[in-house]
Amino acid sequence: MIVFAADHRGYALKEELKSFVLERYDSGAVQDAGALTEDPTDDYPDFAFLGAHTVAENPEENRGIMVCGSGMGMVVVANKIKGVRATVAYSRDSVIHARRRDNVNTITLAADILTPEDAKEIVLAFLATEFAGEERDLRRLEKIRHIESENFR
Repeated sequence: MIVFAADHRGYALKEELKSFVLERYDSGAVQDAGALTEDPTDDYPDFAFLGAHTVAENPEENRGIMVCGSGMGMVVVANKIKGVRATVAYSRDSVIHARRRDNVNTITLAADILTPEDAKEIVLAFLATEFAGEERDLRRLEKIRHIESENFR
């Protein structure tokens, strides 16, 4: 499942990215956690929370793509959900590294900074890159799981 979420500042880019992904993937594999309209009074935590919970239902398979103005607010909320490993994705190379080494399952994008073309390149890299799963990567992820088990309910 590929889950999209955005606030009002990320709404237009989310819609463009969702259409872009739907051209390449089965529509049953895509879910929209909102915003469903461009409402300047909405708040990013509401949508990041819903999107992250969907990712957390199957964190090894599901992927989250979240968009707000800076990408920063969404990443803070997403990482509050057990099982979500989110990063602000600012370039193709950054997201490839984050997928290969940290097995991130959610990216957040900055609608105020990224062009739609750059965002599409990042999304393609995110969805295509596999986790390397080397011993050091697995060891580090186990430490993260331990931290989660100690700090999340």
